[in-house]
Amino acid sequence: MHPAWAQNSGTVTWLKAGNAFVQQEEGNIVRFTLPGREKQVMLAQEKLIPVGQTTPLAFRSFAFSPDEQKILLFTNTRKVWREHTRGDYWVYNLKNQTLAQIGKNQLTASLMFAQFSPDGNQVAYVSQHNIYVEDLSTQTTKPLTTDGTRKLINGTFDWAYEEEFFCRNGFRWSPDGKKIAYWQIDANQVKDYYMINLTDSVYSQIQPVEYPVAGQAPSPYKIGIVEIATAKTTWLQIPGDPRQHYVPRLEWTANPNEVILQQLNRKQNESRLFIGQAGTGKVTPIYQEKDAAWIDILPAWDQKYTNGGWDWLKNGQEFLWASEKDGWRHLYRISRDGKKETLVTRGNYDVMEIVKVAEPEGMIYFMASPENATQAYLYRTPLNGKGPAQRLSPATQPGTHSYILASNTKFARHQFSNYYTPSSTEWISLPNHQPLDKTSAVADAVSKADKAKSNLEFFKIRTSESVEMDAWMLKPANLDKTKKYPVVFFVYTEPWGQIVKDEYGIGSNTLYRGNMAQDGYVYVAIDNRGTPVPKGREWRKSVYRHIGLINIKDQALAAKEILKMPFIDTARVAVWGWSGGGSATLNLLFQYPQIYKTGIAVAAVGNQLTYDNIYQERYMGLPQENKEDFVKGSPITYAKNLRGNLLYIHGTGDDNVHYNNAEQLINELIKYNKQFQVMPYPNRTHSISEGAGTKEHLSTLYTNYLKQHCPPGGR
Repeated sequence: MHPAWAQNSGTVTWLKAGNAFVQQEEGNIVRFTLPGREKQVMLAQEKLIPVGQTTPLAFRSFAFSPDEQKILLFTNTRKVWREHTRGDYWVYNLKNQTLAQIGKNQLTASLMFAQFSPDGNQVAYVSQHNIYVEDLSTQTTKPLTTDGTRKLINGTFDWAYEEEFFCRNGFRWSPDGKKIAYWQIDANQVKDYYMINLTDSVYSQIQPVEYPVAGQAPSPYKIGIVEIATAKTTWLQIPGDPRQHYVPRLEWTANPNEVILQQLNRKQNESRLFIGQAGTGKVTPIYQEKDAAWIDILPAWDQKYTNGGWDWLKNGQEFLWASEKDGWRHLYRISRDGKKETLVTRGNYDVMEIVKVAEPEGMIYFMASPENATQAYLYRTPLNGKGPAQRLSPATQPGTHSYILASNTKFARHQFSNYYTPSSTEWISLPNHQPLDKTSAVADAVSKADKAKSNLEFFKIRTSESVEMDAWMLKPANLDKTKKYPVVFFVYTEPWGQIVKDEYGIGSNTLYRGNMAQDGYVYVAIDNRGTPVPKGREWRKSVYRHIGLINIKDQALAAKEILKMPFIDTARVAVWGWSGGGSATLNLLFQYPQIYKTGIAVAAVGNQLTYDNIYQERYMGLPQENKEDFVKGSPITYAKNLRGNLLYIHGTGDDNVHYNNAEQLINELIKYNKQFQVMPYPNRTHSISEGAGTKEHLSTLYTNYLKQHCPPGGR
């Protein structure tokens, strides 16, 4: 069950009927009916011209009321850190064809996460850290909280919760529409990191961001349940110090007087589920689990749940829960009191994504890839856990599939690609996986693709420590076996990214101006232990407290095997990466200077003690207990070993990996008289994408440096 709010409609919005979906098309909202995909304009853009204006509203996204009679439109949007989550909202009533703005007395573009009430007659939203509700019939607005500030945050989150737990929308309507459950985050005790803007004024301007680094206690939370009628909040009495715990998930049960929530301890290796009573604030623990490393919350691996959602079964008597406790990520049915559990997905494989819980047919649809960790396929298995998993993706289509299933699971949008087959999309019927058109667009793309024409190949590499890893290699276009070519390693290496995926476009380097294969480079990527690939819990969690060591060693030992290939020039070896990949680049260059001769590190964490507590403590523990692991894993510790060429790039306005990483690393390199090049991008964020000419400048800089210090072509 996922709450509908206008920011999460995505590319396809299914209607309840199950045989129709809605999409935005040239400013109109258009309905398509399956199987024939007959098209009908549900809301024409000319209906979206506000009184006194001449042009229709341009909307970023939309959401339907539960009865599908009203449409909430998200317009005039602004970015808050990563996503467009602030803007203006309008409601279009399909029945009486009226258009009305929500929260028109609030500051322009200050509304966040507007959502219809279950009966569709009210809309709740956040503005300037407070929660409001608006009655659509009377057009009256009521504040439900009034104490919100930049540091006392109602209905949304601080930087760290948003970045690491995907928590943005921080309130939930009760099923009866009489209450709202919400988070309150108190960032008053969290230190600000001061980002300094030196470009937009003669005087410097300071932009503070509440940012708890590793070793700092989290922002304490409270969970409130506010009555719409009285605006009175009841706080849940959750045990445990809120400065040493997190609540990353909260939803209503089927009972309009009860919520369920997940609490993690600060190390994130113990998860407890509580049922909370709306009237009294009393909570009851119902389920808990521990992990020797860490516990991943659901949205960490299934992005559909980033906006909330909890999968209830049997009218709220059971729910679906994921756990890695048997060594694989599997789904379980848990009774509401937590006393009974049933394993649903059985076998030596990881569930990669929950695609659809289809309770009427007694099935769950999910993505998995038991044989090949670089690919993804659709499976289904009985919800009672009594049958084997059945693969629905055709055996003739090896690669990466993705699906959006209709509410009745009879139809789906199917996308497919692999490294030599361009991405294609088709509409299919399920479970037979047959195209709705006369010919299958995907089968057609597969039949036209020529694997032999691709310079890219996937392979497995086994290190001297017997660790086997997936890798891909892009070879020079006209490889001359009698010559040796430079190799460029693209790295990420951390628990947050898989880069060896069998999908189209993999192997392309967007920072390189030109064609690496044509110019004569060998381009390689390897997924080491600790990367979030579907190879089981042990693979992913073997790096606990050893990021910067185990992942780096795996990469270096794999590189040694690649350097044995007869066409590789061991004198021309480069490595590059961004963010965690920038950190890996520095660590590889400093810890293994005999292998890597040139490195380009972008937006790197040079010192793990500068990064946010939720991420760094999850994978590394607490600095108060094992600070030596943070030090041993940080590139800055090994800077004195630099022998090769280093280009270090960072945006000074990076709110994620702060610019102090750059200056701390630069100081260390200066101390040991290590010569290198540095490029600060003024006031740019972690993506280094803002400002005129930035993308072109960055790619030119990258390409020139690589060609100068690791020249292309066979020798």
